[in-house]
Amino acid sequence: MSIRARLLWIALIATAVPALLVLWRFVQDRDAAIAQDSRRLAAIARDKADELRDRIQGTAQLHFGLARARDLDTDDRLACSAFLSEVREAYPQFTGILTIRPDGRLFCDSLQSGRELDLNNRDYFRRAKGTRGEVVLEPTFGRLTGLAVLQIAYPVRSPQGELRFVLLASLNLAKMAELANAQVPGARLLIVDDKGLVLATTQPDAAGMGVGTSLAGTPLGEFAVQRTASTAELALPDGRAFQWAVADPGGPAPSRLRVLAGAARASLVAEADRRFMQDLVLLAALALALFLALWLLAELALRRQIGSITRVAQRLADGDLAARIPPPLPRGELGTLMSVLNRTAQSLETQRDDIARLNARLTQSQRLEAIGQLTGGVAHDFNNLLTVVLGNAELLAEQSADDPLKQQLAQMIGAAAQRGAELTKQLLAFARKQALAPSAVDVNQLVASMDPMLRRTLGEHIEIELVRGAGLWPAMVDAGQLENALLNLCLNARDAMRDGGRLTLETANAALDRSYADTHPDVTPGQYVLLAVSDTGSGIAPEHLARVFEPFFTTKEKGKGTGLGLAMVYGFMKQSAGHVSIYSEAGHGTTVKLYLPRAARGQAHAADEPELPAVTGGAETVLVVEDDELVRRYACAELRSLGYHVLDAESGAAALRVVERREDIDLLFTDVVMPGGISGRALADAARRLRPGLRVLYTSGYSENAIVHHGRLDPGVMLLAKPYRRAELARAIRAALAG
Repeated sequence: MSIRARLLWIALIATAVPALLVLWRFVQDRDAAIAQDSRRLAAIARDKADELRDRIQGTAQLHFGLARARDLDTDDRLACSAFLSEVREAYPQFTGILTIRPDGRLFCDSLQSGRELDLNNRDYFRRAKGTRGEVVLEPTFGRLTGLAVLQIAYPVRSPQGELRFVLLASLNLAKMAELANAQVPGARLLIVDDKGLVLATTQPDAAGMGVGTSLAGTPLGEFAVQRTASTAELALPDGRAFQWAVADPGGPAPSRLRVLAGAARASLVAEADRRFMQDLVLLAALALALFLALWLLAELALRRQIGSITRVAQRLADGDLAARIPPPLPRGELGTLMSVLNRTAQSLETQRDDIARLNARLTQSQRLEAIGQLTGGVAHDFNNLLTVVLGNAELLAEQSADDPLKQQLAQMIGAAAQRGAELTKQLLAFARKQALAPSAVDVNQLVASMDPMLRRTLGEHIEIELVRGAGLWPAMVDAGQLENALLNLCLNARDAMRDGGRLTLETANAALDRSYADTHPDVTPGQYVLLAVSDTGSGIAPEHLARVFEPFFTTKEKGKGTGLGLAMVYGFMKQSAGHVSIYSEAGHGTTVKLYLPRAARGQAHAADEPELPAVTGGAETVLVVEDDELVRRYACAELRSLGYHVLDAESGAAALRVVERREDIDLLFTDVVMPGGISGRALADAARRLRPGLRVLYTSGYSENAIVHHGRLDPGVMLLAKPYRRAELARAIRAALAG
């Protein structure tokens, strides 16, 4: 047996007997105190119930007397009310006394308020009309005073039994709940109806038992509605234990009342607890002396080793898994424990490193998989479509030289397709971890260049106003993404102004200071270029304003919006190290402010695209291999217009059959990604085995790993990226033929 175990047994034996004696005395004292105070609570409940029954009977006798008073048998409402006022002053236990005509209208009122009330819907009135001289009880809350009252109604009838009027006295239950000279510490009274509703209490602000609180469905409520007087211990919702007694003052159903007298169990046993604490202190003093003697014996042998274990355990709990207990380790149980602790720390450290490595690999794998699906599924097919649109738009523009209107339309189609191509290129750049391409942008110039497009897109019913700030700083931002964000905001503004309105685009220099950043944790203090979009539309409701940047949240009608526009703007601004804020008033409009980071001096502006060289053709034979029929037809048509002899195939297998038959092929122009099991690279390798020296030009809307490795084209590979124009196609063909 270890030293610690021996010390524990010695201390336990030495203190067990006194502890058991103290505990036995404590239990006896608590039981006696609870039993005595329970009897007192039952007496309090019975006395208060008897008092309430006497008040009800006294009120009934008062009604019998008032029924014969000539002052009430009059049509003089003022005199009748004055008489009842004098009666109420003589009986202060009532909050009011009144008479009700047979038609349900209030007539005399002790408060002399002159009110006109229809009391036909009152339960006590309907019940009183159906009785023959009995009083009717109904507990309720006064509509004017808010006090809990017991409505005591009595029908006054003529000798022939015809109803003359109904007398009503409102007995103040709050006064009935007053408790004076209670012999039980912390005692409280509750007066509840037969449905468990608290009508009056000595502590109106008590949690869970205040006036107006329903006890229905609670243990206390079930205890209150029982028919016999009894006592019970019940727990409140907050966990406190109470001792309760219930008494029934009697009365006609269904207006029975219950009187509950209760006190917290803690207050009932407070005296017993005090004596227990005294004994406990004495016992603790004796135990302390005993343990002090034991501590003096074991301090030197245990303190140093336990201290080492505690320090290392604390460091491990704080996350320092490199913590170890240095050797040499002592013998015995403490030494074994130290050795186990060291091995556990080593195992945890190894596991943490393994988990970190696995998590990094999993994150990278998931990210690459998502990017691959995005770029492979969207960019490739979308670039095929853009190739056809862009090429045919260019051809249509050339053929419409004598028709300016058609030529302008064709140029607009080409411009739109080119813009789609740029967005697709940005998608591919994101796949290479280059989500944005920020450069120094003149925001005034960008907004001005979008003005014609915005006016066409938003419609003539929207008035657009540009307020350009003078001396505007350049912003470090991706111009294409900024155009996208601005267009989204303008479309949202248009949707908010269905009947027309004004859209204001404003630019200015801005500085966000430390005080603003303290209230907006995502903001870095510094200089920004402000781009504000304001409309005079319907605005956004305050309860929706905090959620407008959430993905898929929209205030538009079903089918009118995806809820991604503002979410895209928010994400773009965060990626750009900027800030976005929104202010709106329902019925007045909305303002969205984009704070773009200021470009530092010397940062390069976006370079203009160089002019393309002149288009030249040739007479060589070109085999075009493309699985997309529209792209294939377009490429063949363009090459024939340049003078080339063109052969075409829709798959790698079909192209190989053409290569086997024809020996005059000068160039293989093939797509990289094709169905059927033969990719463009596999086709080129097979064709070169049949025709050594055959020149190859690849084309693709997605850089397939077959020809791209480590972000670079394989040596000797030529690639024409989709979508391409006629000039780009001609230049690439000539370059490939030239070798």
